[in-house]
Formats: sequence, C-alpha cells, structure tokens
Amino acid sequence: MAAGKVCTGFSLPYVALYSCTEGTIAYTSGQKLARGVDVSIEPDTSDDNNFYADNVAAETDGATFTGGTLSLTVDGLHSAAERLIMGLPEADTAGWVTYDDDQSAPYVGVGFIARYQEAGEVSYVPMVIVKACFNQMQSSFATSEDSKNYQTQTLTAQILRADDAKHSWKKVQTTEYATEALAEAALKTELDIT
Repeated sequence: MAAGKVCTGFSLPYVALYSCTEGTIAYTSGQKLARGVDVSIEPDTSDDNNFYADNVAAETDGATFTGGTLSLTVDGLHSAAERLIMGLPEADTAGWVTYDDDQSAPYVGVGFIARYQEAGEVSYVPMVIVKACFNQMQSSFATSEDSKNYQTQTLTAQILRADDAKHSWKKVQTTEYATEALAEAALKTELDIT
C-alpha cells in the first residue's frame, strides 16, 4: 500500500445558488460552470489561542476558519453561467446584457472533482465549497499570432462560513469513486442538480 495519494487532476466545476432556511442548506439552479483548468482554495483562519505554563505552550485552542478565497481557472464561461454567478439580468431585446447597479452577485455553492492516484489506482473525489460569492471578473484578450493563443478565464470568489449550526465551509466526499462519472453524479446530488 502506498504512503499516500497524489492529486493528478481537476475537472467538472459546477455551481448552484445557495440558500439556508432554519439551518438547512439548499441549492437551486445548478449547472456546469465551464471546463476546469485549475482551482486553489486559500482559507483564512483566526490566530491560535495558546496558554503558557512552565515557560512553554501547555494548551492551545487551534485556529478556526474565518473565510477564504477560491481561485478557479476555467476555459471560459457560457452566458448562462456568467449571468448566474454575477447576478446579471437576462439579455435585452437587442441581445445585450448590462453590468450596472442592478447587478448583485448571489451566494453560491461551488463543486468540482479532484482526481487522485495511489499505488497505480486512480480515484475521483467530489468536493463542495458550501457558500461563496464571486468577485467581479477580470478580462483580458490577446490577439492571435502565428498559431492559436488559447486563453483561460480566472474567477475569484470569497469563501464564507455557511449559515448552518456549525458554519460549514467545505465538504469532501469520503467515497473515492472508480470513475469520474460516479463522482460527478454524487457532486450533482449534493448540489441538487437533476
């Protein structure tokens, strides 16, 4: 048996509108966000609370999660996914979507699949950031030269403590699925995507 598993991939980012009623979290309007390139989760924590006795740290109350940042690079958003995460209106009759004072980015759940390998065996594990809010998107476009210049889109979101009793912020499935399709099905179930 190997000493540990190594991450070998990231795929299938999904997003769904978040709500919480009387401590119960629910998701609606879920959809695939785009094709995943990479993801980074950077939690923020409070300081450790140490108690010193006999000139050493004798007890500690470890740091707790206070928030964080999700950085998600994708191939590019489809219009419906961009409208969902940015809180944009539908296009007007001429086909224009306007970013203006009426725009209000909603709270969302963000899920994806991590692929691992251990002792030659590949497994897929779904993960969910329980509550997040996407920041305004940066845009950059570059001209084509002698060959295609593939360009990606990086999204950032603030990770928040959820409104349930224990203020959850991330969920990781303990089942390591043998196929990506099985992991995707579990992820879609968690985000209530049918």
